[in-house]
Amino acid sequence: MNILFVILAIIAAIVLLLLLAAAFSKSDYAVEREITINKPVAQVFEYVRYLKNMDDYNKWVMVDPMMQKDYKGEDGTEGFAYAWDSDNKGGQGEQVIKKIEKDKRIDVQITFIKPFAGVSDSYMITEPTMDNGTTVKWGFASKMPYPMNAMMLFMDMGEMLGKDLVISLQNLKHILEKQP
Repeated sequence: MNILFVILAIIAAIVLLLLLAAAFSKSDYAVEREITINKPVAQVFEYVRYLKNMDDYNKWVMVDPMMQKDYKGEDGTEGFAYAWDSDNKGGQGEQVIKKIEKDKRIDVQITFIKPFAGVSDSYMITEPTMDNGTTVKWGFASKMPYPMNAMMLFMDMGEMLGKDLVISLQNLKHILEKQP
């Protein structure tokens, strides 16, 4: 009985320590990656402003080809909603275009339902380069609620999300540079 008490005390101490660490840990994070595409800004922006095009380059969308999708509104305009539901690794959630600055920026709010609930702000920025190309910056900003923010002590969100952003941006570059 004494050994059981010691084991339970150690488990309780670890849980308490994690909760205490979470109380003093940051809860917000931001990740941004960029790529240069050898196409003019107008052509690149005209493609990325349509959320349905993410089916062809976004690593997270491509994880489940059988994912159910639902659309509300006119794609490429403020207020358009793109909802998804996946029985596999894609989870469930919705993206809504919040703001568009023609040929410059698109802001999207992402609401995750499963596997974990949360809200993230995402954006894509297109900027001209000196040689008539386009730099595309794709970023995310979000917060993890207490005590889930304790996970950030063990995970590097920038590296974890950043790798997927890089893959998606490389896919985007490949698609757009093949276009005439």
